[in-house]
Amino acid sequence: MSDPRLLSSDELLQSIADDVREMRVRENSAMRKIAELERRGAAAEFGYKKLAQVLRDAVRWDIHVAQQWVANAGLLSSEITPTGSELAPELPLTAQAAAEGELSIAHVVEIAKAMKKLPAEHEATVVGHARQFDPTTVRRLGARLAYSLHQDDPEPADPQPERQVNQHHSRWRKDGVLEIKALLDKVTGAAYEAALSPLAKPRPDTGEGPDQRDRSEREGEAFAELINLMVRADQLPEHGGEPVTLTLTMSYDDLAAKTGDALLDNGERIPAAQVRQLACNAGVIPLVLGGQSQPMDIGRKTRTFPAGIRRILVARDRGCAFPGCTRPPRHCDAHHIQYWADGGDTSVDNAVLLCRHHHTLIHQSEWEVKLVHGIPTFYPPPWLDPDRKPRRNQLHTAA
Repeated sequence: MSDPRLLSSDELLQSIADDVREMRVRENSAMRKIAELERRGAAAEFGYKKLAQVLRDAVRWDIHVAQQWVANAGLLSSEITPTGSELAPELPLTAQAAAEGELSIAHVVEIAKAMKKLPAEHEATVVGHARQFDPTTVRRLGARLAYSLHQDDPEPADPQPERQVNQHHSRWRKDGVLEIKALLDKVTGAAYEAALSPLAKPRPDTGEGPDQRDRSEREGEAFAELINLMVRADQLPEHGGEPVTLTLTMSYDDLAAKTGDALLDNGERIPAAQVRQLACNAGVIPLVLGGQSQPMDIGRKTRTFPAGIRRILVARDRGCAFPGCTRPPRHCDAHHIQYWADGGDTSVDNAVLLCRHHHTLIHQSEWEVKLVHGIPTFYPPPWLDPDRKPRRNQLHTAA
């Protein structure tokens, strides 16, 4: 093995990727052997009731780890019948990708969970996600795919709004502190988050050092400030260039047909009947999309993005557009795709929502972003993908 100190950073990173791929290939080999032991009923040969118990003692795994390996082995390995003919594995494409070293055990677990809710023909799509993304993102994309398939089912022309479940409990403790617990429905919860978020940001460094408060303390103090602001309702702060608002996004056809649902800022969905009711409320903005879900461009050429353009970007991107990122719009900045300093306009067609981390990454790395048919599309650096195949964030796309 080459001395790591003699390798460039790119070579080190590639070496790590190669090592992990080799580890995954060996894991797949071990799973096939576990499957064969299970097929033979070998646990009884060793005097145990279950193979997981044998593995626990043989390789010193925790029992739940051994059980997971046995379960995964059953999904990925071909089963040999008594006549010697092979049966196809339950997840053949997953088995193939795992044998190539492309999938970790965690990937296999998430693919298996996703495929329980999907027809077999969608395995290729889920495995394709797993070849690009981490297991958590695979789980989210699988859930989104299942949801989109469910949307094709017949639905009533005007679904009833969900039953309100808002609850509030409070009690004064002996130490003079009011303890509060609340359960909020989707709409109220999203509006609450939108109001709390700008108040809970870390304080700027004014020379005394960074804000040392943890998230719970910052949000607790923000809640206290929110109560004070409610008493002075005309003094609410701005967030993202406009007063705190709640945006509901749905297609024009669905709104006209009084069917379907709308997407809230936080990714939750509510039925059309509730949208029509909420559209009458102040501070709630119904943003209707036209053909191909492309919003109208209302941009002006200014260096900073005005509230109108940001609102359109929220409707289009629905959060950080970077592949696999789940940050909601309130945690995102509008980024000039062609930098302002290089002559780029401040417009919808030259902007993309990015969270702070990915905004910095785009500026400081070889990742590139372009709009392709109005959709933010990202191109990874050559060290990550020599072919630089385009990637999109499918977690925020319309189902």
